[in-house]
Amino acid sequence: MKIIRFISEGGDEQTGIHLGGSEAEVIEGDIFEAHRLTGRRERIRRLLAPLRPVNILAVGLNYRCHADETGIGYPELPVLFLKSISSVIGPEEAILLPAAGPDQVDYEAELAVVIGKRAKNVSVEQAAEYIFGYSCANDVSARDWQIEKQKKQWSRGKSFDTFCPLGPWIVTQDELPDPNNLTIRTILNGKIMQDSNTKEMIFNIPSLVSDLSRSLTLLPGTVILTGTPKGVGFTRKPPVLLKEGDVVTIDIQGIGQLTNPVQIERK
Repeated sequence: MKIIRFISEGGDEQTGIHLGGSEAEVIEGDIFEAHRLTGRRERIRRLLAPLRPVNILAVGLNYRCHADETGIGYPELPVLFLKSISSVIGPEEAILLPAAGPDQVDYEAELAVVIGKRAKNVSVEQAAEYIFGYSCANDVSARDWQIEKQKKQWSRGKSFDTFCPLGPWIVTQDELPDPNNLTIRTILNGKIMQDSNTKEMIFNIPSLVSDLSRSLTLLPGTVILTGTPKGVGFTRKPPVLLKEGDVVTIDIQGIGQLTNPVQIERK
């Protein structure tokens, strides 16, 4: 199933199953708890981010090819940072180059894992039992804030408003049995900038879920961003950084495409 949040033709915010085209079957209740399929169909006016995360846990340097291009090397344990839940936007919403400094904003294609039930100290073998599904994400990053202004403390440079596009839906785990072998790409203004496969991950998805659950409880609705492959803008020569008028698409096999325009934040 493809789980969506959307604005209906009547102007209501709904959760539902995407039926293709512009129709959805409405779900009542919490998708992670008690809920039911109503059988009622609604027309989709606009897609929203497919959930409101309770937490966003992001993993850095998790693709061999990306670690190579940065020259930092492979981590011994997953590198964890947090993104603000207020950074989440949905499909077609604008990524805003922040008024606090828009000069070095970058794209990062990422596979997002959505946790479906409370997880603490789970084993690698158990990890799949706690995964609800998967989505596309863009870990938008202000490199000047991430690297220079915040002395390599990453969270602020990655948590500006609009810096976590998510969607267009959650593909439930039963429809994506092997998330560790998916093509993942970034397309910027029609040009492919990142083109890799999730099998390039240093720590695969079960390992990430298990490891992160050892240090904090993964609540239902937690989103884990699993890292980005090579081809990010700041490592290119010359750098390719986001500017007003750009259009960024994250394309992941088995999930779909997440597209967002880029604008300047007005004070």
